[in-house]
Amino acid sequence: MKPSKNSNILKTSINNNGIFKIVLDNSKNHNVLSEEMMQNLQFALDEAASNNKIRVIIISANGSTFSAGHDLKELKKNRQNTDKGKNYYKEIMLKCSKLMMSIVNNPKPVIAEVSGVATAAGCQLVASCDLSYASKSAKFATPGVNIGLFCSTPMVALSRVVSTKHSMEMLLIGDLISSNKAAEIGLINEVVEDKILQSFVLEKASKISKKSSMTLKIGKTAFYKQIDMTLSEAYDFASDVMVQNMLKLDAEEGIDAFIEKRSPSWKDK
Repeated sequence: MKPSKNSNILKTSINNNGIFKIVLDNSKNHNVLSEEMMQNLQFALDEAASNNKIRVIIISANGSTFSAGHDLKELKKNRQNTDKGKNYYKEIMLKCSKLMMSIVNNPKPVIAEVSGVATAAGCQLVASCDLSYASKSAKFATPGVNIGLFCSTPMVALSRVVSTKHSMEMLLIGDLISSNKAAEIGLINEVVEDKILQSFVLEKASKISKKSSMTLKIGKTAFYKQIDMTLSEAYDFASDVMVQNMLKLDAEEGIDAFIEKRSPSWKDK
């Protein structure tokens, strides 16, 4: 797999189980989702999506901040444009939206490993991942309201994993919440001790990596498609998916292996 375009701010690696780790590595600037960082992250995710050796993706970060969201200095600089930055802001928001959707649409499961503070678009990044685990010291916020900039795009991801009342509380008040609170409201899956976060997430990823990648792709795609359907539409859609899944080679192998009390040998098709 090719390295990201700028390894100075983002690092990637893959282990023997096909677990691909993306590490935001610009701690001196709070791992902001600058235009450059988003380009690197987008590149890594796109490459991972098409690489058959990769089965699971982990997104983590170095330093005390997972990500502080958009680079406000970068945004401020572009106010000097003749249109006061309007076209640039449109471009940045489109890039950010594409990035978040590429996580949801990625055929590989994506796990957030959060050991620091995740705010604004950084919190959006966590909410966009399929699974999210955090250390006890991690904190989360959508604080845009405090600087006159409502976290409207983070709101999209947040409101899809957190209830309306809890989403609005985060968006209207803008305070940091603890990782325990984040788990309680459904923003993350689980909280673990800081020192074991990496090994804990790796264990989860390893379990997933042993599944049929074909089955995971079918399931993840179906999950996000049915979530906004009516109940009857969702059942019709899911029934069709189940039929197509049943006809796959790995489904035949998995059922046979279960009946024969042996481990399946996946062909990923």
